[in-house]
Amino acid sequence: MKLNCDMGEAFGAWKMGQDDHIMPFVDQANIACGFHASDPHTMAKTVALAKQHNVTIGAHPAYPDLVGFGRRNMDIAPAELKALIQYQIGALNGICAGQNTQVTYVKPHGALYNTMMADFTVLDTVMQAVSELDNRLILMVMAVPEAPQIKLMAEKYALTLWFEAFADRLYTDEGRLTPRKEPDAVHASFEKIEQQVVQLCETGTLTTASGQALPIHADTICVHGDGDHALDAVTRIRTLVNAIHSGNTK
Repeated sequence: MKLNCDMGEAFGAWKMGQDDHIMPFVDQANIACGFHASDPHTMAKTVALAKQHNVTIGAHPAYPDLVGFGRRNMDIAPAELKALIQYQIGALNGICAGQNTQVTYVKPHGALYNTMMADFTVLDTVMQAVSELDNRLILMVMAVPEAPQIKLMAEKYALTLWFEAFADRLYTDEGRLTPRKEPDAVHASFEKIEQQVVQLCETGTLTTASGQALPIHADTICVHGDGDHALDAVTRIRTLVNAIHSGNTK
């Protein structure tokens, strides 16, 4: 099980996240591309940091919404959305090329991510945008019950998928994330987060808000690098996942 984290989300003088401290503990860095956060200099520094720690680099494209941090939905025509996604991936890949590395995968951010997982016509546009650039790019999507249907969609574009689950988010019975505005949408305790990670890794299930066991096949777990206790959470999850892989969780 890999760990991925949103990175490079500072913007100019505005700082966010603990990238310098967290990068050594993750496997995949979802680097913001300037539309919801980041700027060219931040992108370059984050690419260099990922390269230093042998972390796989992913583009983290979003709706053009710096003020709302990419968390507000936008009604964008497919052709425009495709261009916006390709523009952002291309920008990050250009910075990567300057450092003799490259973008390996794409994980959409925020409202774009949530919309494509709720509306598969948007997901199809995202897949088309990625495949037209380079179908060797891997698309990271949420691990949901409709995974077989999503795999069939990806086959049309010859795309490889990585399915991800979330360590610190409460799931609905439908296999989606509970909206952040609702109570307990984000797990507040380390114990709850660790319990969810163990359950996911050992049984391939997550417990939903109503207490149901939801089958989830995930290739990677998203951890968050912002917040007061982010570093503690990420290091504990890293240690726990390593212990599970080694069979030493007791």
